[in-house]
Amino acid sequence: MHKAATLNMRIEPALKQQAEDILRQNGLSSAQAIRIFYSQICMHHGLPFEVKIPNVVTRAAMDELEAGNGHLYKDMKSVWKSLED
Repeated sequence: MHKAATLNMRIEPALKQQAEDILRQNGLSSAQAIRIFYSQICMHHGLPFEVKIPNVVTRAAMDELEAGNGHLYKDMKSVWKSLED
């Protein structure tokens, strides 16, 4: 298929760099990733993932993790034990 359409967009440099590093680790260029994303939009007739605004409880949990206050568990048994305590 002839590729003649062009996309131009502005994005935060840090976000662009982080995403491109991840794409590179997976052997993809930005153009390839965007092409895959657009193909998935067409196949799903919409976004290929759910987009939701987190509720207050979820947002608080996300903020806690981002602040470095989350807990790591080695297995599910440890998770269940922590919930019982």
